[in-house]
Amino acid sequence: MAISFNGLGSGLAVSDIVDALVNAERTPFTSRLNRKEATLTTDISAAGALKSALEKLQTSMEALGEVDNYQKRSISGSDDFVSLSSDKNAQPGGYNVKVDALAQAHKLSSPAFAADEPIGSGVITISSGDNSFSTVLSPTNTLEDLRDQINNGPFTGSDSNNSVTATIVTTDAGQHLVLTSKETGEENAISITVQDGDGNNTDASGLSRLAYDVSDADPANHVTNLTEVDAAQNAQITIDGTLTVTSNTNEFKSVIDGVDITAKKVHGTDDDNSTLKVTENNNNIKAGLNSFIESYNELLELSNNLGKSGESGAGVMAGDSMLRGVMSKLRQQLTSEVSLSDGSSLSLSKLGVEADRYGKLSLDTERLNEQVEADVDLVQEFFLGEGDEGGFAQSFDDLMSFYTDSDGIVQNRINSKQTQLDGLDDERIDFARKMESLESRLYAQYNSMDLLVAQMNSTSSYVQAQLDNMPGVVKKSK
Repeated sequence: MAISFNGLGSGLAVSDIVDALVNAERTPFTSRLNRKEATLTTDISAAGALKSALEKLQTSMEALGEVDNYQKRSISGSDDFVSLSSDKNAQPGGYNVKVDALAQAHKLSSPAFAADEPIGSGVITISSGDNSFSTVLSPTNTLEDLRDQINNGPFTGSDSNNSVTATIVTTDAGQHLVLTSKETGEENAISITVQDGDGNNTDASGLSRLAYDVSDADPANHVTNLTEVDAAQNAQITIDGTLTVTSNTNEFKSVIDGVDITAKKVHGTDDDNSTLKVTENNNNIKAGLNSFIESYNELLELSNNLGKSGESGAGVMAGDSMLRGVMSKLRQQLTSEVSLSDGSSLSLSKLGVEADRYGKLSLDTERLNEQVEADVDLVQEFFLGEGDEGGFAQSFDDLMSFYTDSDGIVQNRINSKQTQLDGLDDERIDFARKMESLESRLYAQYNSMDLLVAQMNSTSSYVQAQLDNMPGVVKKSK
């Protein structure tokens, strides 16, 4: 509970009087600023909601403005033997595919060596695909040393190994060096030549025990001192029973225009061949229009709520010129027609986008399908335009950007109201200072008055005492 003091001379409740006078100045000002602040905050919130709805509508049309979304292809037929994918270059049709072989990496295994057995001195050169590298062995190097040098170097010159991995498998007979090509296919077969320190590069002693070279066309010149565990093998498929295709990997890219086939498993004699089917996929048009219609109807509902007026109450943007303007421009855009290269024209309504008497949109799928089936190229041209001429999607984006950009109409409105809102804080600070000054002035005035009253009371008491003590003055008994 606040403690107030009366004037010492006057007996008046000075503090209460000053508070009442200050509040009489403060209350109307504060009420006015609060009302203004509420109005500005509401306007900013409404404009922000409108901008968000417009941005959502703008985004919903973007998918219809992307050329890569049109005339896609759907492919079916992936199974245990093949996986399939396609792009817009694939032409509708069906194909029969049989997997004859899967791609395989080349794998070689050396004869058995004792763990501490020197394998021979010299230079060993290993090739696989386009990669070839060499490493030097000393007379004391073991199979483990060679494994490490193959995997990690050092290599002679600027060579490097990016094609072969080396491991050691230890059996009851001893250690075996196993070399595996990193890439599959016949082109990546491993070839090993040596410059053996004993002078013979192909015999079964010294470093030449690791030689393996079957590159010569004459089998008599082949060197096979390593055992071939897995042959380098290409993948092979047969299309429609007559067309044979091979690949270093299990992937067959665009063997059929626009279709990629990945072989996963070889077809057995009792297995049915894989059947793939390519069909046109223009679902993006229907999906895009449905998304656009949904966003527009949400905007329409928001606009009706913001701009309503009547006995039931008024919306926060009732009579607002910006709201009326953007909705009017949108309605004009929705009914606009785009001239096409064949001399015809299209509009959203011709594509099945209908508006009821309240302006709410819906999609007549049957009418849309008729247009797409009749000439999907013209439907695409309607949205995308031709050459340097933009279509409906571009003109719609331009219209929305006028309102939704960072320097657009709606954001400018928000920024202006926010500036006014920020200014209210300055007004409050200035007014608070004014009230402090008024309060100080009132206290000074009332304190001066109180001092004057005290002085007058003192004088009055003095005069009365003097009168009482004058001769002949008779005091009235109480």
